[in-house]
Amino acid sequence: MKKLILSLLASLMLASGAQAAGGGVAWDKFPTERVTDVAALQRGAKLFVNYCLNCHAAAFMRYNRMRDIGLTDEQIKDNLLFAADKVGDTMKVSLDPKDAKEWFGGVPPDLTLIARSRSAPGQGTGADYVYTYLRTYYRDDTKATGWNNLAFPSVGMPHAMWELQGQQRAVFAEEKDPHDATKTVHVFKNFEPITAGTMSATEYNEAVADLVAFLQWMGEPNQGGRVRLGVWVLLFLAVFTVIAWRLNAAFWKDVK
Repeated sequence: MKKLILSLLASLMLASGAQAAGGGVAWDKFPTERVTDVAALQRGAKLFVNYCLNCHAAAFMRYNRMRDIGLTDEQIKDNLLFAADKVGDTMKVSLDPKDAKEWFGGVPPDLTLIARSRSAPGQGTGADYVYTYLRTYYRDDTKATGWNNLAFPSVGMPHAMWELQGQQRAVFAEEKDPHDATKTVHVFKNFEPITAGTMSATEYNEAVADLVAFLQWMGEPNQGGRVRLGVWVLLFLAVFTVIAWRLNAAFWKDVK
């Protein structure tokens, strides 16, 4: 029950967390090649179902669409179908929106388009934000949840995946403001481990990359097919342009 409450609190704050651009660290670059890595997408789907789908829905996504990342209906049923009865169902949650609003003051946001719904000039894409966000949580006893985040300072969402990453504290230093020598700024230096998680730092970063890859793919499952079709269209237009140019030359060669 305690984990459920924390997860619900986390989900309620994810949408508001995605609105906070200023004041955070620069976003890390999400490894975009993972969006075309079927194995990574399958691992990301597993993480999503286990750590996100308890409270967050992905109502515009059907379970059977995961056939596109190499999963059979049987694999989906056995490993991913916890909140629905059929593989043709959409990825909804059993949490009643009315109950969520009454208990926690808001409904957990849908995550179907979360990795595509945010970008910032000079910062990066929504995938970059989520990738950074899920990796920069740290313990902060001054906050009600006991957690804070570098990508979204004073975040209200606790760390839903802390058991995988472990716990860490952020080290800050006071330095002179480069724009005003009479002021000081709080500058992040590094993280210090508190307790180890079930994954090493490298393994956790890889897991987050897989999860974000799945979120990115889920926002547009047909992206790969669209890109492939676009390449063939461009090739056709290139060949047709050559043919049209030669036909034009042939039609007008006797015209003076």
